[in-house]
Amino acid sequence: MHEEHKRYFKLTGRSRIDKSINSLLGIIEGIAIDSEINASEVDFLHLWLEDKLELRDRHPFNELIPVIEQALADRVLTEDEKNDIVWLCERLTSNEFYDQVTTDLQRLHAIVGGIVADTSISEQELRGLSDWIGDHEHLRGCWPYDEIGSLVTTVLVDKVIDEQEHEMLFRYFSEFVALLDSKTITNAPISNGESVVGLCAVCPEIEFQERTFAFTGASARYTRRKLAETVSDLGGHVASGPGKKVDYLVIGADGNPCWAFACYGRKVEKAVELRKSGVRIMIIHESYFHDAVLDAGKG
Repeated sequence: MHEEHKRYFKLTGRSRIDKSINSLLGIIEGIAIDSEINASEVDFLHLWLEDKLELRDRHPFNELIPVIEQALADRVLTEDEKNDIVWLCERLTSNEFYDQVTTDLQRLHAIVGGIVADTSISEQELRGLSDWIGDHEHLRGCWPYDEIGSLVTTVLVDKVIDEQEHEMLFRYFSEFVALLDSKTITNAPISNGESVVGLCAVCPEIEFQERTFAFTGASARYTRRKLAETVSDLGGHVASGPGKKVDYLVIGADGNPCWAFACYGRKVEKAVELRKSGVRIMIIHESYFHDAVLDAGKG
């Protein structure tokens, strides 16, 4: 870094964090814009992750990185995992230093980068990008919104992307592959964090027969598959997430109490909303789940 830039670097910690998270959001949107995520696109997401590994102990990367690592462990990014990452990003992003226009432009840059991540641009991806552009007309007059919109519209006129058009799109979109934000964060804001205490039931009575369980967070003891097998062996059912027919949401114990949002998660938020609407769903800590399994003779 140039010596002249160092004095400004300390003053832009929050804005650089925002840019990193907005870029991640854009990458996720870009690689999933055609409703399919292939191996090359997962590799592209790995690049963002690798670039931030040295920041894994700093907020907010101490929340984001474990979630992304867990999602990519099997080299497959499911719809549920994608939604978890997007949910967390949206809660960690702040517009305090950047207005909505700047935020959305950062996302647009990363979206087109995500689209070219696998070196192939499909008609479905372009139509998804065209829809995004249509939903963000407040960016009109801002580079590169108009340019990208015009280019996409021109290519989609005949509903075919020929070799010459693909090369043109690829060259242009590749200019916006912005993964290398600053690699060092100075004076990053520290969150006091919160706790899941108060959300979970205390000493709950847990039944398994014909009951439905959903799990969220990392377990300190078992894999998600093992947890599902345990519930099935005891006569219960497993759902992918909270819903009106889910009886218990089990929160994994392997969380960081200093996290501001990751200790809760999208599924916990949904379960709380369901409870407020009158759905009888019980949120329980993993330790109570294991106690219940032992009592049932399956521990």
